Amino acid sequence: MTITTDHRLLTTSWTADVRAMETAIGRFAKDPALTGDCSVMLFEVAHDGDLHVNVTHRHQTSAVKGWAGPGTVAAGFVHNRTFGEMPQTGIVRHIRDMVFAARM
Repeated sequence: MTITTDHRLLTTSWTADVRAMETAIGRFAKDPALTGDCSVMLFEVAHDGDLHVNVTHRHQTSAVKGWAGPGTVAAGFVHNRTFGEMPQTGIVRHIRDMVFAARM
């Protein structure tokens, strides 16, 4: 199974955190519990200090508390969430919950 990450940052405020989170997310692919390919996009929106995260699966997954969606996009089904003053370990834990959401 494959997990890809990408980021689109407008400022440097999340740069170090995003680099560390992308490394941690990359390790998820080694977990045999992973049931499908997905992509994780970490990004900023103008005039908003939060980190925004989209997790896109090819197949629909069950809902995960705190995540909005699913939305339908060309690549599959996307869920999104924003993070503010949460430590990066907490953000990674929430992303992991969405990456490993059960397929429907």
